[in-house]
Amino acid sequence: MNSQILQLLVLAGIAIFLILRLRSVLGTRDGFEKPPVPRTGATTGAGERQRSFEVIEGGPDRDITDYVAEDSPEGKALAAMKRVEPSFSVSDFLGGARSAYEMILMGFERGDVESLRPFVSADIYNSFSQAVAAREAQGLSVEAQFIGVRETALVDANFDESSSEGEITVRFTGEMTSAVRNESGEIVEGSTTEIKRQKDVWTFARSFGSDDPNWQLVATGE
Repeated sequence: MNSQILQLLVLAGIAIFLILRLRSVLGTRDGFEKPPVPRTGATTGAGERQRSFEVIEGGPDRDITDYVAEDSPEGKALAAMKRVEPSFSVSDFLGGARSAYEMILMGFERGDVESLRPFVSADIYNSFSQAVAAREAQGLSVEAQFIGVRETALVDANFDESSSEGEITVRFTGEMTSAVRNESGEIVEGSTTEIKRQKDVWTFARSFGSDDPNWQLVATGE
């Protein structure tokens, strides 16, 4: 038997082996394919379905309890927000607040207050504008770089049932470099290389059930 015929026989044997293996796994399910719905589920009585639903809904809301105690005033306020607006997520809010903290803080440091107008209340906007104007009147400018947020913690939440107004207070611990320069470009305060840790307590507010999903910064503190 020459070598070419031998090679063909070997290849044919491999092909038959692969076909048998493929047939042995045909019909199996893997990955994200949905399994077939059992027929028994379609004929389950209404009472049994209701009991299953109550077990799921009756458990603690981890989206709340991951941040505050469920029976605390803050937990009850967050639950009230969810009743008015079921799509509301505490986790998503905190992620957005974290991004807003960097954007608003750096906008103020760099004197770009106008870009912050949609994200802050009128009182906060006026306060920021006055501070930046006073800084510029002294011929001072700020050179700042945001390093990151080390901590984001929900510290308070309130909900007004009558107006559907909700407020959430968050404590941030951020890291940044900040240097104040005079008209000559000399550093008179801070450093461009030394990282400082900054703690802020900010309160955000919005009207639940409205078409506007955006929160506004309404109060600042330390």
